[in-house]
Amino acid sequence: MHIKSLKKCSTTKARAGEFETAHGKVKTPVFMPVGTVGSVKSLSPHDLVDTGSQVILGNTYHLLLRPGMDVIKSAGGLHRFMSWERPILTDSGGYQVFSLGHLNEITETGVIFQSNLDGSRHELSPEISTDIQRVLGADIVMAFDECTAYPATESLARESMALTHRWEKRSLEHFRKTEALHGFDQHLFGIVQGSVYEELRKACAAALVDMGFDGYAIGGLSVGEPKEDMYAMTDVVTDILPNDQPRYLMGVGKPEDMVRAVALGVDMFDCVLPTRNARHGIMFTWKGPVSVKAAREKFNHEPLDQNCSCYTCENFTRSYLRHLFKANELLVYRLASIHNIHFYHELMTAMRKAILEDSFADFQKRFFEHYHLKRAE
Repeated sequence: MHIKSLKKCSTTKARAGEFETAHGKVKTPVFMPVGTVGSVKSLSPHDLVDTGSQVILGNTYHLLLRPGMDVIKSAGGLHRFMSWERPILTDSGGYQVFSLGHLNEITETGVIFQSNLDGSRHELSPEISTDIQRVLGADIVMAFDECTAYPATESLARESMALTHRWEKRSLEHFRKTEALHGFDQHLFGIVQGSVYEELRKACAAALVDMGFDGYAIGGLSVGEPKEDMYAMTDVVTDILPNDQPRYLMGVGKPEDMVRAVALGVDMFDCVLPTRNARHGIMFTWKGPVSVKAAREKFNHEPLDQNCSCYTCENFTRSYLRHLFKANELLVYRLASIHNIHFYHELMTAMRKAILEDSFADFQKRFFEHYHLKRAE
C-alpha cells in the first residue's frame, strides 16, 4: 500500500496524500471513528458519511465474542453486515490482551482469554487473529502484537518487543499463505512497540520494515506515559518508517495530540474519545472542549459553534442539547456524536489544506493560540 500524491510540509514532518483500498480512496491525514462491535455508538452509516467519515474501525476481540464469526461470515463480511460501503480497519485483538490483562494468559503461542461477557474461554494467536480478520473482510488488518504496559522496565519492554516481533512475523507469514474471503484485497499493517525506550522503538521499526508490511502502526502509546514521551517516540519511529506508506498512531485522539502528531509525520488516527465524550456532554470546538451540560448553557440559544456546518449545529442550540441531557433523552447521544465526529474530520481537513498550502507551521501555531484544554464546568 502506497500513499500517492504525497505533499510534504517544508518546515515540519507533516504530510498529506491518499491511499487506495478496495472500498475507496482515503485522503490523509485521516481520523477513523471507532465502531467496536460493528457500530459507531449512536450513529448510522448515513450519519457517518454525512460527517465526512472515510474509514471506520472494527474490533476483532469483541466481534469474535459477539455476534461471532459464523454470523459475520454468513452475512458476507463486516461491510455487508453493518451496511458500510467505505473502508474498514480492524485491530488484531492485541490491545485487549493489554486492557483486559486480568482475564488473559499469555504464552509463546498466543493468548488464552476469558470472555468479559460470559466467562467462556477463547484463544487468540497470530494465525487465529489473521483468520478472524479474513472473515471480517476489513480493508486494513493488523498484525497480532503485545501492547507493552506502562510503566515497564527496559528489560521487560525488550522482552515484550521480542514477542511482538515473533508474533508479527507469524501474522505476516499466515497472511501471505491465506486468501481474502470476500472477493477483494486486504492489506496488513505491522505495529511498532518498544514502550518509551528510543533504542527499542528504533529496533522494532527497523525489524518490521525489513519484514515488508503494507503499512505501519505505532502502538503502545497513550497508555499512561507522559505526553512528551509519546511525542518523542512518535518522532523517532516516523524517521524510520517508509516515506511512501501509511503511518498510523493507534488510540491517539485528543485534538491537541493529533495536531502534534501530524507535525511529526503521522497519517492516521483512531480513538473512542469523540463519541465517548459526546455521551457525557463534552463537545469539541475550535476554542477547546466545552460542557454543554453546564448551568450557563441553560439559556444559551446559540449553536455549539456558529461556524460549524454539521447537522447538529445547523438545527439545534446549546440550550436544547442541555435540556435533552437533563431529560435523559436518547436523541442527544446522536446529536452530540454527530457534532464531535464532524469536528474531528473538520480538523483533519484543515490540517490537510494547510499542508497542501505549505502553511502547516502557521496552522499549528494558530490552533494552540485558540484551543484551550481546560473545559469549563
